[in-house]
Amino acid sequence: MYPRFRLAHLPLALLAVSSPLLAEAAEEVTSEEGATGDGSYQAQEGTLELDDVLVTAERELKQQPGVSIITADDIKKRPPVNDLSDIIRKMPGVNLTGNSSSGQYGNNRQIDIRGMGPENTLILIDGKPVRSRNSVRMGRSGERNTRGDTNWVPAELVERIEVLRGPAAARYGSGAMGGVVNIITKAPTEKTHGSVSTYYNSPESEYEGLSKRVNFSLSGPLVQNLSYRIHGNVNKTEADRPGLNAAYTANGGITPPAGKEGVRNRDLNGMLRWDLTPQQTIEIEGSYSRQGNIYAGDRAVSTTGSELLNQLFGRETNIMYRRAGSLTHRGNWDWGTSQLVFSYENTRNRRLNEGLAGGGEGSINSGGMSTSEYDNYALSGEVNIPFTLGFSQVATLGFEYTKEVLDDPFSMSQSATGIPGIASTGRDSESTNENIAFFAETNMHVTDRWTVTPGLRFDNHTVFGSIWSPSLNTSYQLTDAISLKGGLSRAFKAPNLYQSNSNYIYYTMGNGCPSDMPVSSRPGGCYVQGNDNLSEEKSWNFEAGIAYTLDGWNAGITYFRNEYEDKIVAGLNSTYKTSVGGQVLQWENADKAVVAGWEGTLNIPLMGDQGDILSWNTNFTYMIENKNKKTGEILSVIPKFTVNSILDWQATKALNLNLSMTLYGYQDPRNITSTGAAATGTAVKQQGGYTLWAINGNYELTKNWSFGAGINNLFDKEIKREGTNGGNAGASSYNDPGRAYYASAKFTF
Repeated sequence: MYPRFRLAHLPLALLAVSSPLLAEAAEEVTSEEGATGDGSYQAQEGTLELDDVLVTAERELKQQPGVSIITADDIKKRPPVNDLSDIIRKMPGVNLTGNSSSGQYGNNRQIDIRGMGPENTLILIDGKPVRSRNSVRMGRSGERNTRGDTNWVPAELVERIEVLRGPAAARYGSGAMGGVVNIITKAPTEKTHGSVSTYYNSPESEYEGLSKRVNFSLSGPLVQNLSYRIHGNVNKTEADRPGLNAAYTANGGITPPAGKEGVRNRDLNGMLRWDLTPQQTIEIEGSYSRQGNIYAGDRAVSTTGSELLNQLFGRETNIMYRRAGSLTHRGNWDWGTSQLVFSYENTRNRRLNEGLAGGGEGSINSGGMSTSEYDNYALSGEVNIPFTLGFSQVATLGFEYTKEVLDDPFSMSQSATGIPGIASTGRDSESTNENIAFFAETNMHVTDRWTVTPGLRFDNHTVFGSIWSPSLNTSYQLTDAISLKGGLSRAFKAPNLYQSNSNYIYYTMGNGCPSDMPVSSRPGGCYVQGNDNLSEEKSWNFEAGIAYTLDGWNAGITYFRNEYEDKIVAGLNSTYKTSVGGQVLQWENADKAVVAGWEGTLNIPLMGDQGDILSWNTNFTYMIENKNKKTGEILSVIPKFTVNSILDWQATKALNLNLSMTLYGYQDPRNITSTGAAATGTAVKQQGGYTLWAINGNYELTKNWSFGAGINNLFDKEIKREGTNGGNAGASSYNDPGRAYYASAKFTF
């Protein structure tokens, strides 16, 4: 027998506390299943059945302010080419961008929620943190040469994806200032089930790389009360060819701006689930992944090519090996629910050596390879307790302990002559930090129509010390169809293991010194050094919205504003001089910034019961502000506005067709260079707005066989990368591929 508490991998706070909607659902279950005459709670047969609560909450949460849910059916209708970021970016408030406005590694864009940048988006797989990108060196501009952490799970094996924005994400701690993406995989099944899926994507352009993948899954019972799940994936996306951006070859250069690099994926995951009793479950999970790139010519600073880069096209120049394991206990008791999770993540980042100084920073400079190793440990637990104190409530109490260890010998190898307190060479390559947190929330159903969710989190970190993070979310049901929602929270992000490590040195070799620093004052060049006295980045996040839901109609609009301070950047102010006349700068906390905008949804049922035959669903994001308050410098290169729309037609029981459109507004580039000088010329060129269309179809041939096909970028609107970095490309620092055709097939049993 399997317990009814099915949302095993979803952090309970999302549905059990963070959403005011849950209190309404919890009240219904309480009154129907176990309410006593005095209003206290008594579970039937010694268990608290939350399945109906969670199903109700999931249905109501979809497309509500601050939370979006992508289902397996959504993924099937619009399958991503390779990375799940392809479909996550279709949610309100979400875009793709780099870590900074520099445009370096412009085609390695990652999830950016509400303009706060990829480093402020926390990625979870089954509720457990994924931080493999932290094994990749952060350059002076704040960029990492990484694809991010949304590509460790193949699309066909995802049950759903939850995207939390703003105050709803605050209780997750460091790195969630923008939001949280929780990728939930398919759970073990009560009966033996399996599937084999294939996907093939072929671009029309001869210069763009094609994609193909195959994956499998198998799950079911082994013996009574013991079940399993195993899935695997093999994928290859080819790199774009050098001629793709040939029109923008730099004067005198031999290599045009790089297109998108390719990637080879190998993934294997297994889980055992033991139902000790109908109320207790233990899960043991392990996974192994290998991601190897296929080089397309990217380099961080240099605007011209080299013979070495040309020789490397089509080869693997970096490989990420990720191993992860977890042990989870869940309890479903007469007083509430509990969860205890230990997880471990090991990432080995092996790559060809990249420059650590001057114009060669981030560019491959030799045939030698080095490896950085990153370990991420996490132990967390929480209990959820329904009770009545004046009114119905659900309280959550929990803790979280995390430890990160990074060993990156090559990145610590830049020589540093005359810097006090550190050796010129041979410095310790290992750095670590630890954090322990406690949190408490309660979801209070004050009246039949009004819910309030106060929360408080306390973190103690080995680098920056302690911080309190309060939050308050509320919802008021104005009518049966109209609800008002609002939230306020304080969030933070701890310095990463490069920024806080004084052994991490970047050397400008002179040309990269601050623009207002006289040459005579820096005969020994300039260094940028890690700083163990950094403060955490902080923000106050506010949102307020109104939603309308009735008979399949779903409309809403939300205003959000994040007051952001102490963003960590490579400084432009000298801390001290070296013994040979060099200037030493450090990573430092910058001025205040603001991010503000609007999000909205409009879902219209056109035919059938609540639009189950024909529906038109649209969301939008409009950015009002996204800048440093003092300098006016933008934080992220993202569109001024984004509109995602899909017309979905269930033509027959077996055939689904849909037409989708995404409209991107113009994008502003940075206006200040890495040396603090005003950007000029092509460096301040806007990326104009553009529209992408797609048509997709899915056909269920039998109960075992299904097929899909479609055309991405139906009208072949190609966006070209015009430069290697923002210095000569402005905001045109990435490619959006042209027309491509795809087909998929799936066999299930």
